[in-house]
Amino acid sequence: MADILAAPQQSQAMSKADSGLRTLTLISLAHWVSHFHLLVLPMLFPFLKTALGVGYIELGFALTVFAVVSALTQAPTGYLVDHFGARKVLLIGLCLGGLALILLGLQLNYTMLVVSAVLLGLANSVYHPADYAILAAHMDEAKMGRAFSIHTFAGYLGGAVAPAIVGALLATVGGVGALIVSGAIAILVAAVLMLFGVPEASAKHHAGVDGKVSKQSVITPALIVLTIFFMLLGLSNAGISNFGVVALMNGYGASYSSANVALTAYLGAAAAGVLAGGFLADHTKRHGQVAAVCFGINTAIVLVIALVALPAALLMIAMTAAGFLGGVIAPSRDMLVRNAAPAGAAGRAFGIVSTGFNFSGMVSPILFGWMMDQSLPHWVFGLSALFMVLTVLLTPFTERKPDTAMATAKAA
Repeated sequence: MADILAAPQQSQAMSKADSGLRTLTLISLAHWVSHFHLLVLPMLFPFLKTALGVGYIELGFALTVFAVVSALTQAPTGYLVDHFGARKVLLIGLCLGGLALILLGLQLNYTMLVVSAVLLGLANSVYHPADYAILAAHMDEAKMGRAFSIHTFAGYLGGAVAPAIVGALLATVGGVGALIVSGAIAILVAAVLMLFGVPEASAKHHAGVDGKVSKQSVITPALIVLTIFFMLLGLSNAGISNFGVVALMNGYGASYSSANVALTAYLGAAAAGVLAGGFLADHTKRHGQVAAVCFGINTAIVLVIALVALPAALLMIAMTAAGFLGGVIAPSRDMLVRNAAPAGAAGRAFGIVSTGFNFSGMVSPILFGWMMDQSLPHWVFGLSALFMVLTVLLTPFTERKPDTAMATAKAA
């Protein structure tokens, strides 16, 4: 008799688990596309330079347009996610990004490149608000950290395989074909999300018992601090990721191959650290302290790299450790945002804090590029360490206070 009564409950639990796995898989697939699309145009720069008859300054301007549009539209997109539904906005973003590359392939000229950059910037503003809103609404609370970590890992993977995929497309179907196929991938993924039923998430899902949605402002002190926190995280990582190879070659006498292997170890370890950080985030409530400890150790490691010309083997170990610790904090970082977001405002919250990343993406190439032009390669790592120190100092202010959370709950 007990078995008969328990059967429906077990079936319901299994159904919920299957639904959560499907949701995580679909959202991670969309995040893979977002990071893949980030590198399609840069990987095709040699082809675009010849085909369009322009220089790298004009090509770089297109990337700047992309970054500016993405930064300006992150927060408004978060509003759209919360009020019209994350599923709808995510599907539109995927199709828009795909259409941007397909149109450029069909109408290859510089004006269309800039238009494509604008459309790609709009599409890029969709992923963080929509993805995190859906995950926050539908994933098991006890496994939320791991869900965030797998989602982030999928993005890392998209960026990691982009050079190989675009290179293979360029060799087989040419530059125009590479643009069209890269765009079609996003359209195909949008179709997969529709076919397998990616769930909806919006402020309506968090309505009170009276059916009304809370009107609490999403611009809270915690989210303002977290936006600065995201900016500092982006700045501390951008120097090493984008200028690490040339800095090691020019300032430390490293060969191109050893510097490249060191950066690969850094990025690969970061991806592994993201997965490890998911388990850690699910087993602690002190997400700010996790971030502070990891980045505190990271600061020391990067300072050693900045000040000491390490042998190749030690450099590899140091870069691997720095990458791993940088990856570990990512799920805790996302949990901080989720905990600070008012009910029904996950889209807006992640949209707002993601502008910190966009700002660092606009500033870091100029800042670290200027360092290299001034023959200061050691400062690529030194300045990265300084941004890490500022990040550590800010972490005590990133966690929402318990009394604030209780007051918010009562107000809602």
